[in-house]
Amino acid sequence: MLSFGLNARAGVAFGSRRAPVRRGARAFAAALAGLIAFGFAACLVPAEASAAARLYMKSGGDNRSALIIQHEALKLRRRPLVIVLRPRSVPSPKRRRLAFQEIVESRKPVFIYPEPLAAGWPVAAGPSADRETTFLRDLINRFVGAGVGDPRKIFLVGESSGGVFAYRAACAGLGRPIAGMATLGAAMPADLAQCAFNPMAFIAVNSLGNRNIPFQGGQATIGGATFQALPAETTLSLFATQAGCGPKREEWPLTEHDSRGAIHVRGAVLSYTGCKAPVEELRIGFASPRGPAQKPAHAPVAPVDEGRDFDAARKVWNFLKRNGA
Repeated sequence: MLSFGLNARAGVAFGSRRAPVRRGARAFAAALAGLIAFGFAACLVPAEASAAARLYMKSGGDNRSALIIQHEALKLRRRPLVIVLRPRSVPSPKRRRLAFQEIVESRKPVFIYPEPLAAGWPVAAGPSADRETTFLRDLINRFVGAGVGDPRKIFLVGESSGGVFAYRAACAGLGRPIAGMATLGAAMPADLAQCAFNPMAFIAVNSLGNRNIPFQGGQATIGGATFQALPAETTLSLFATQAGCGPKREEWPLTEHDSRGAIHVRGAVLSYTGCKAPVEELRIGFASPRGPAQKPAHAPVAPVDEGRDFDAARKVWNFLKRNGA
């Protein structure tokens, strides 16, 4: 994994002197392309492999950074932007659960891993959430303005506190429509129950056995921060309403194949029909009258917590890919 620092002289950070927008966009694209190309040459990495560059920029008066990962050298066509929000406490990209670049067959997306100011992303409304929302808007504007990002294909993915903040960012608006959103091990804060957002492809991954993020809603805890969470199925219905779905809800087994090709049932997929954009909830574990995480008598496998035995990243990526990423 390669890491490069881009500074104001390279045309990436917001400097004190304003260059014309078109010239600044070309400078940004050229700087990013040049550094990634250097990374390929310096380490003898083939062009089809992924490379990374670290972007430094000013946002709201703060020095900010983000890791940029793509599969091939930058070209002139616009590409989907996949913004991945994860806490700082999660290890390096190759070891984290949301390292989509390890499983992506497509060369199209540009993956952006913004770094929060604190250890995690803010789960509550307030100045911190406003600063982080501004940062995401500035990132998107920078890549779209440079001709790198496709403004019609902006995807937001959040894990843990990043997932909670993703809901806040979607409700606040990022300046451009979000094409798709995914959250893992997160919940929508209850104070966002009345928010409106554009119809988007939506998928959430939650475990019945996660005590910190109750599937049925209520008090939730992430990274030491406590907030009131909406039930997972209520969140799904809100996204279904925004997507113009019909009243009919569907449920079918959530399955995956192991290394031997055997099929295992991990839980259930909840969805709605007649939607302008698909909405899904992956419910990991098995519900029963005895409790939310109890295994029914004839369940094919035991309940599992998200991200341990269940390949949530692959399920999420397959969903995003089907919807334009």
